[in-house]
Amino acid sequence: MARILNPGRPPAGGYPLDAGRYDEAFAASGPRSAYVEVLDALAGHDLVELRERVRSNAAALDLSFGQGRELVLDPVPRVLDSAEWERLEAGLLQRARALNAFLADAYGGQRIFDADVIPRRLLETSAGFEPKMRGLLDPGLPAATVAGLDLIRDRNGEMLVLEDNLRMPSGSIYSLAVREAVLPEVGAAVQPRQLGDYVAALGEAILAAGAEADSGPAAALVSDGPASGAWYEHRRLGRELGIPVVLPEQLEVRKGRLYYRRARARVQLDVLYRRLDEDRLSGPDGRPTALGELLLPALESGRLRCVNAFGSGLADDKLAHAYAESMVRFYLGEQPLLRSVPSFDLADEMVRRDALERLDDLVVKPRDGFGGHGVTVMRGASTAERRRTVGLLRRRPEGFIAQDTVELSTHPTVCDGRLAPRRVDLRPFVVSGRGGARAMAGGLTRYAREAGEMLVNSSRGGGCKDTWVVG
Repeated sequence: MARILNPGRPPAGGYPLDAGRYDEAFAASGPRSAYVEVLDALAGHDLVELRERVRSNAAALDLSFGQGRELVLDPVPRVLDSAEWERLEAGLLQRARALNAFLADAYGGQRIFDADVIPRRLLETSAGFEPKMRGLLDPGLPAATVAGLDLIRDRNGEMLVLEDNLRMPSGSIYSLAVREAVLPEVGAAVQPRQLGDYVAALGEAILAAGAEADSGPAAALVSDGPASGAWYEHRRLGRELGIPVVLPEQLEVRKGRLYYRRARARVQLDVLYRRLDEDRLSGPDGRPTALGELLLPALESGRLRCVNAFGSGLADDKLAHAYAESMVRFYLGEQPLLRSVPSFDLADEMVRRDALERLDDLVVKPRDGFGGHGVTVMRGASTAERRRTVGLLRRRPEGFIAQDTVELSTHPTVCDGRLAPRRVDLRPFVVSGRGGARAMAGGLTRYAREAGEMLVNSSRGGGCKDTWVVG
């Protein structure tokens, strides 16, 4: 049987600790304090059987990532103690406030560009900027109701923001489902903070967005349907929030109002929680897209609010991420509580020249990429990948950013019947509404399934772990 032996000491069986990486659960002297109780709880389990019970629970929940794609779960939870979580939470709330202030400004007075804190070419070249939304954001309603920030821990143990996700961050409901699959099997003696407040906060924010409706606001979640990789999340969110999940073809606009067809009736909508892959209201020529023709009349009339607002993808632009700490200082007059992974604007000739001289230290990313697609870790790139990336940077430097390579922390993961380190990140979620912002206690931890793999995204084959805040 595969068991954890001697939980009070470094793990038996040769669990490898690398001096160049931070391990979440183990230091050279033994388990980190936050993990002692969890490792004690795991010590009585056969790891293979435990993993299979957790995966059986996930199957019973119909947990999937797109059609026919199992969402792979690991039974060993990630643990954050309350002191660290409180520091993280303060930084997450601060960053969400600054990013929402940036979106309001970008579609309003554009002060940060006039002040030359961020180059105006961000607006001129960003695929996430939606000109049709200029002047349409409600000043009392944060544009990005839900923000999902990707955090990684460096070799010194500091949590850094790798990416900001405000267009349509997914994973929050997966966090709840992973908790339901893991906690009954592992957590009898250890009870993490609950996650249920997140759904209530989101529901309040959605309804508050339609507060100007004559009667109780009617809301719906709009989805691409079963073809969406997050269809499980959409369906469950609809059930948890008590709102319908509708497809674009069920929507119609009449006299500046948006309706969805239900059976033989038409229901007017005041709030639309947007979870569509398509997020453009206008094309490169400035003309409305089919989605724009459907939604713009209601948005322009003020009779519809969108959660998250169209155009919030501007803050997802990797170039915007390079200036996020400056946003905190500019809009809030505060020092950032969470640092970003150092990121570099390759359209700047001097920055680009320096980057090309130290490519082995960098990760190169397309500005509008997501899910790890198009990312090149230069240190591990083949000769062909390296040549291709250098060519792209010389021909189209404005389309990419570079980041310092950070060795993602590792976490004990069940592999071949024993614990082995696998790299992890963390996606916590912040809900921002008219009355303020709240963060989910923890978030979704994603892990790379192969030894040495740096990309943990579910779309690239990564798995998920429960994330516990304890104490």
